[in-house]
Amino acid sequence: QVQLVESGGGLVQAGGSLRLSCAASGRTLSRYAVGWFRQVPGKEREFVAAIAWGSDNTYYGDSVKGRFTISRDSAKITVSLQMNSLEPEDTATYYCAATEYIVSRSEYDYWGQGIQVTVSS
Repeated sequence: QVQLVESGGGLVQAGGSLRLSCAASGRTLSRYAVGWFRQVPGKEREFVAAIAWGSDNTYYGDSVKGRFTISRDSAKITVSLQMNSLEPEDTATYYCAATEYIVSRSEYDYWGQGIQVTVSS
């Protein structure tokens, strides 16, 4: 079982930046594809970004392209989501997810508890 923990959320003004991190308890994420998702109460979960394992190819949802960047640290222990030019519409609970299989926009085996990001106007 892989336990994922998100960190770095909080409150920021529109136009500001936040950096979220995802770590796995007791192991690295080097051999996992990792995705970030977000959800607002009453709405469907939205794919935000993902990074493959091996190639480290990255993928983004249309609403965050050009503003968010997903990356691994050099030791491949954590995966971060750098969020720039934040908008009130980015307010949501953000979830980290991982899978040992191919990267995708929806199929993940392990999920974190989620972390709140609030962007004020």
